[in-house]
Amino acid sequence: MKDDVSVKNAGLQAPAVCDTCFYRCSIAEGRTGKCRSRMNRGGKIVPLNYGRLTALALDPIEKKPLYRFFPGSVILSAGSWGCNMRCPFCQNAEISQSGGGIETVYVSPEALAEKALSLIPCGNIGVAYTYNEPLVSWEYVRDASRIVRSFGMKNVVVTNGCISAKVLEAVLPYVDAMNIDLKGFTHEWYETLGGNLDVVKDTIARCAKRTHVELTTLIVPGKNDGEDEIRSLAQWVSKIDKTIPLHVTRFFPHWRMKDAIATPVDTVYRTVSIAREYLEYAFPGNC
Repeated sequence: MKDDVSVKNAGLQAPAVCDTCFYRCSIAEGRTGKCRSRMNRGGKIVPLNYGRLTALALDPIEKKPLYRFFPGSVILSAGSWGCNMRCPFCQNAEISQSGGGIETVYVSPEALAEKALSLIPCGNIGVAYTYNEPLVSWEYVRDASRIVRSFGMKNVVVTNGCISAKVLEAVLPYVDAMNIDLKGFTHEWYETLGGNLDVVKDTIARCAKRTHVELTTLIVPGKNDGEDEIRSLAQWVSKIDKTIPLHVTRFFPHWRMKDAIATPVDTVYRTVSIAREYLEYAFPGNC
């Protein structure tokens, strides 16, 4: 194994480490990490999807979902491509799992903020960074949200929560609300999805101290629908803040789980009932 000096003498650059998420990918020059959206260029990790939007729409705030943050309002929702997880049921796999081979339009942070401002007469309250995992391009979220905030509007981030504390500290000063996926409450399930439960729990705890937080748990039959697991999840959230809303959503077959069965509606309502033993707000979704 060559040491750093040998690598340098051989005319090769040592890999650069990306510290955006828990994977801490060691990326060779010209290559990307697990999210496929961050590349090593000249020894520096850069987001390939900076400002490259795949979707831009004015959505009800409840669609994020956020039920306890400016209910009844609408928000300009912007999405790019790339994700650091591999959920086999992803509803937006065509963009989240893309390695960049998808049509995009470049929208600068300034242009995004101006667009949001122009939609205030339509009831728009700001910008939501969503659809894919927005924080794999956290620099864009930081830059755009600064401007959006300076215009007196709100910033919302919809995230899987598998993000480093460094990234959170960079964006949280400009974020007004977050919906964080809490995809289950076992390490085994998170490993299947390519995530890390401990990192998500840390993200939730950090963010709940700094901004408005709501959580979403998609209930997948036979995977994360056990009563003990749901009870443990709700108890843990209640210890942080029992007023954190939990959205319990119904799974539908998609992408690599097209042969699975949809979550029975009764299962969703049973889960909501358990969650309400510990939390003030638990809502059924997709039913």
